[in-house]
Amino acid sequence: MRRITRRSFAVAALGAAAWQTAGPTVAAAEPHGRPSPEPAAAAGPGRGRPRPALRGMWLATVAHRDWPSRPGLPPAEARRELLALLDAAVARRLNAVFFQVRPTADALWPSPYEPWSAYLTGRQGRDPGWDPLGCAVREAHRRGLELHAWCNPYRVALHDDPGRLDPSHPARRHPHWVVRYGGKLFYDPGLPEVRRFVQDAFLDAVRRYPVDGLHFDDYFYPYPVVGEAFGDDASYAAYGAAFPDRAAWRRHNTELLVRETAARVAAVREATGRRVRFGVSPFAVWRNRATDPAGSDTRAGVQTYDDLYADTRRWVRLGLLDYVAPQAYWHLGFEAADYARIVPWWARTTAGTGVDLYLGEALYKAGDPAQPAPWRDPAELSRHLAFACRYPQVGGHVFFSAKEVAADPSGAMARVVADHYR
Repeated sequence: MRRITRRSFAVAALGAAAWQTAGPTVAAAEPHGRPSPEPAAAAGPGRGRPRPALRGMWLATVAHRDWPSRPGLPPAEARRELLALLDAAVARRLNAVFFQVRPTADALWPSPYEPWSAYLTGRQGRDPGWDPLGCAVREAHRRGLELHAWCNPYRVALHDDPGRLDPSHPARRHPHWVVRYGGKLFYDPGLPEVRRFVQDAFLDAVRRYPVDGLHFDDYFYPYPVVGEAFGDDASYAAYGAAFPDRAAWRRHNTELLVRETAARVAAVREATGRRVRFGVSPFAVWRNRATDPAGSDTRAGVQTYDDLYADTRRWVRLGLLDYVAPQAYWHLGFEAADYARIVPWWARTTAGTGVDLYLGEALYKAGDPAQPAPWRDPAELSRHLAFACRYPQVGGHVFFSAKEVAADPSGAMARVVADHYR
């Protein structure tokens, strides 16, 4: 059975032609509904000196995608599995791991804000008897790897029954924070108390552990579900009056999360002297050119600006991020979203901003017989890296995900290493 991953939604987004939006360019709005001026590029904190190329992998814990292999593993066995994945990263000559430590509003460390993740023991809130994040940071650094804490901001559960959550869960204590949507539970991004709480939750990990970064994936407002509206009427009525429409208000909410998180990460950096960084790995299509002349030459069914209410281009141009790692999960020559069109768009977008650009790579597609023919060629990913070398803005690549990095069933990762990482 195929497991649920954040990437499955990105794949479906391109195939859903019915989602494609056509119409005039819509400017991002400020609180009073005035169009925002085009922001000047800003150099973010902690930048300036050259960085070595990043060679990363995502290590996903949601639904046991990469680790742990099953719930309830004895601590020694769970630790062995985790260290084996770190060793695989070293063997593939990688230098960074993006470890999913807050997959569903829960924690892989002893958090004072949220319960232990059910993916560890099979029951949310049960102490696993060890500290996975603490172990991962220590062992990654021992191996010369960066360890970035990957957090999903608003996803509460992959089901829609609050009664299945641990009694101590904040979603049980604050039911008005929660929206049922698409068979899942989400926090409402329109509530200021929610935005503050989720920041407190993941900043706890950044303060307590010497992680090298805080990392968000592509989920802000959830991916659209056909025939279903996201139920934020109450928060929109309370906080949205100053905006021209609900979409502008939602984009403002998402930008507030990013802006405030960036400021709080910078405060940790200043207080500790650590070079902790903040970045996002968005769905790679900001807007299609048919929707907005500034968009990419793509025909994606989902656009982050319009459907996820995430103005990723603006965040880069404002310098709110230390890096951006768009999920460029399509092969060279793919008609709807060609890798050869996605990469130059992001290179132009990041040029001169001080925001590092890394490219998310779909290692999980390599060798999959269900994928188009190019993915069945083990050299496809190597060609991606060769193409990206043409653009000096590209500072590295991140592979999804750890299980495929380790097992490499198609030989695509070995080809990347042989061609580019020797």
